Amino acid sequence: MTRLTYMQATNGYSQLNCGKVLAIRSSVVDIYFEKKLPDLYSQLQAGDEGEIIIEVVNHLDAHTVRGIGITPISGLARGSRVINVGKPLQVPVGKQTLGRVFNVFGETIDGKEAITEGNWRSIHQVPLPLQQRSTTSDILATGIKAIDILTPIEQGGKAGLFGGAGVGKTVLITEMIHNMVSQYQGISLFCGIGERNREAEELYREMQDAGVLDNTIMLFGQMDEPPGARFRVGHAALTMAEYFRDELKQDVLLLMDNIFRFIQAGQEVSGLMGRLPSRVGYQPTLGTELAELEERITNTATGSITSVQAVYVPADDFTDPAAVQTFGHLSASIVLSRKRASEGLYPAIDPLQSGSKMLSPTIVGERHYNIAQGIKSTLASYEDLKDIIAMLGMEELSESDRATVARARRLERFLTQPFFSTEQFTGKKGKLVSLEDALEGCERILNDEFADYSERSLYMLGSIDEVKKKHKEAVNNET
Repeated sequence: MTRLTYMQATNGYSQLNCGKVLAIRSSVVDIYFEKKLPDLYSQLQAGDEGEIIIEVVNHLDAHTVRGIGITPISGLARGSRVINVGKPLQVPVGKQTLGRVFNVFGETIDGKEAITEGNWRSIHQVPLPLQQRSTTSDILATGIKAIDILTPIEQGGKAGLFGGAGVGKTVLITEMIHNMVSQYQGISLFCGIGERNREAEELYREMQDAGVLDNTIMLFGQMDEPPGARFRVGHAALTMAEYFRDELKQDVLLLMDNIFRFIQAGQEVSGLMGRLPSRVGYQPTLGTELAELEERITNTATGSITSVQAVYVPADDFTDPAAVQTFGHLSASIVLSRKRASEGLYPAIDPLQSGSKMLSPTIVGERHYNIAQGIKSTLASYEDLKDIIAMLGMEELSESDRATVARARRLERFLTQPFFSTEQFTGKKGKLVSLEDALEGCERILNDEFADYSERSLYMLGSIDEVKKKHKEAVNNET
């Protein structure tokens, strides 16, 4: 077990170092140790049942450490006894974790039998050295048209879902879990950082109903938990993912919702530690803390960790330091637009702001690259013409501009897609679309093959083959 009772610590573990509390400021605790200072990141426990967990984050002098509470520290007082467990926070790893839900301590929170045996590892691991990393770039197909064509995700890379509140980040992540498990034989690991408890419970039930829970692991450090727990749950998830990659040689899809909450938890910890804030009130160690997490996500010759991270953008401001720092680590940036969501274009991916380093002729091929550039060029021209249309109407446009607008609107609607995770809300059966089908559809639209079809006949479809059927139904309804 991770936690020792007070009696175990004082009797059965008498060799462990004991200290006493000197000062408490919110979740920050200063502790005096007379004999030997605990190492950095050591786990300390207090309380009659060992229910208070503190992590050492700073050495103040030869006898004093400063720690951050990973659990609520109510009940702790000056002079309270603290036990040095002698090891950092640890989580269970391996196949025993599949289908289970954990907290930052590796304790199960799904109401089933606790995991006490098997391998346990420290949540603090060093990133793989460069010589052990894979140098090849492969594309991970998600089955979502707008992502696979315009912002392809690198296997073993990091993709970010950027957007404000309520534009569909969590829905997109849920859909990716569903598609990954149905397409690949790898492991999906969902890490909820500082998000709503309701979402965690709903996601668990959705995974159960979809039949994909047996290949999924879930960890949660929710918004009602102290900043220390939210700050460390991402590291705990990576430790579990690394075991599957390195020891079991498997591919892992790591989904994080929300990486901004990790930064926010670090900001809270930094403030409690008394550090002077940096720009816009963020912690001065923002870049370092994010790099320690992100650099552990990589691929090897035998396995990979591919990460898709939801990134909340405060006030939709993409110049915010949290968004800027996160951008630097990503191989693909998927930007969700509130405007497109309001128009009913789901997933609400903005193709002009989104981008991927994988979208290169040498990686995806000439055909894919040319189709993607054609889509972006058409949509950019449409964006430029919107002001003229708003002021003067479509009648004032030239024939070629009208054709461009019609083409762009059909592309926008073809890039929408019904999701499996939203079937109960929309009544539309979810679709998983292969990259070849998605490319064929966009290519045919760019060639004006469906210029005589209504825009509605291209909306919320899977492959392009469904267009004729939907168009025929629309014509029959009108007559």
